[in-house]
Amino acid sequence: MELYNKDIFSDDILPVVIVGNGPSGICLSYLLSGYTPYLSPDGFHPNPILHNKLKENPHLSLFDQDLEYLCEGVEGRSSNPVAVLFDALLLPDGDFGVECASPLIWRHEPERATPHLVLGKGPPGGAWHAMEGSMLTLSLANWMELPGVKLKEWMRDKRRNLRNDRATPAEIASYYQHYVTKMGLEKSFACGTTVTSVSRVSLESGRSVWKIQGLQKRASSGEEIEVPFAVYAENVVLATGTHDIPARLDVEGENLPFVCHSFWELEAAISSGRLDSASEPVLVVGAGLTAADAVLAAHHLNTPVYHAFRRPVSDPALIFNQLPKLLYPEYHKVHQMMSQQQCKGGETVANLSNQPLSSPADGNCYPGYLSFPKHHVAAFRSDGKCVLEDEGGKQTVLQVSMALVLIGAHPNLSFLPEHGGPLALDSEEPISCRRNPLDVDPYTYECVKEPGMYAMGPLVGENFVRFLKGGALAIVCDIARKRSKKRQENCTASSLNIQLTNCTLEA
Repeated sequence: MELYNKDIFSDDILPVVIVGNGPSGICLSYLLSGYTPYLSPDGFHPNPILHNKLKENPHLSLFDQDLEYLCEGVEGRSSNPVAVLFDALLLPDGDFGVECASPLIWRHEPERATPHLVLGKGPPGGAWHAMEGSMLTLSLANWMELPGVKLKEWMRDKRRNLRNDRATPAEIASYYQHYVTKMGLEKSFACGTTVTSVSRVSLESGRSVWKIQGLQKRASSGEEIEVPFAVYAENVVLATGTHDIPARLDVEGENLPFVCHSFWELEAAISSGRLDSASEPVLVVGAGLTAADAVLAAHHLNTPVYHAFRRPVSDPALIFNQLPKLLYPEYHKVHQMMSQQQCKGGETVANLSNQPLSSPADGNCYPGYLSFPKHHVAAFRSDGKCVLEDEGGKQTVLQVSMALVLIGAHPNLSFLPEHGGPLALDSEEPISCRRNPLDVDPYTYECVKEPGMYAMGPLVGENFVRFLKGGALAIVCDIARKRSKKRQENCTASSLNIQLTNCTLEA
């Protein structure tokens, strides 16, 4: 879809503009396009409390029900209640890795459709298209799918096999792109767009709307050009994700060439042959899943690994302590390595480059790996050395070939005033999925400090696709409620005008 600079006319003001075309934006577009969930006539939910509540109004769609009431008593792995509710309805008992039929059925009701526009830099799928490589996704395959198209069936049609019931990022990106086409959502997507500004503007009538400005890439005479555009909306949804700007340590030497901030730089070093089993050890900083992927990749290559992180291994907030061992054996292995292969305080650090990597020695279950819990990086040096420091201030100097700082990322909200900082829970701290998400109403996902602006996905703390779908449900329900209220007010005003006219005529 090609966009242009528009003058403000009532017909040009869209009900909704979504910034971001990843799984969050795609799922929201699906629900805004009239696809409506109902309780199936023979639907059953294993949670008896939720099942009984659903049976109270079986004729009503989920959009027309009291979400807060349905959320009561439903528990899950997300802190957002509607996310837990919708996940429980789409994937009953999903945490146990079993496939239990959803009690929902979907009906396409075009009369419910809300005109909307989805803006994204690349093809539908968002950041998944940048995640090239052969890594398996964290989530089970059915956790990654969106309503209406079974991921497993789509992959079988493509003659691809799921490994451990999981897919690669490239396969997931392809699935999301196919989903938009299959469900007929393409007409609402404008790809190749970079949003540069989102701001409130007032119309001559006194009405306040959102003005979304940006640039769209287009082909012209065999060349790619960027054309400015502007669109207007009653509501804007932030669905950009948080993978744009890698988080930094802000320590001395962090800009040195051997210090990297993405997993893909590790893959590039392996592919080019710059990193192999003869290399000096790699330092991985961080205790999240991307850091674990880096540990696994380097260890698989027989490259020695130093692994530093701030938390103790037993900290319940560590993601490894929240994942079922049977479903995620590779991450459980990394957790074991972190626990069993620690550098003890006061111990001399052995040179991992001199250790045999093929077989355990001296009780070393994971040769070529050493973890540094409760340590932080004090500095990087130009000679390839890294200085670690523990809680007591004791320093350890390590010689490395490459340092990977994988401690999360921040969203790029440069198109908002103050980069969106005032919208966060703590406006003084950078926006972060885990530590400082945007402050939204838990049942509508509307920003507490900015009415008419919504946020979903990682921006509100949802890193898993299975839970971001709940944000789409909450937003659609709230926008439908607003539009219904507006129609009623218009009808009341029209009725009042007719009555006044009749009174005048009779007089």
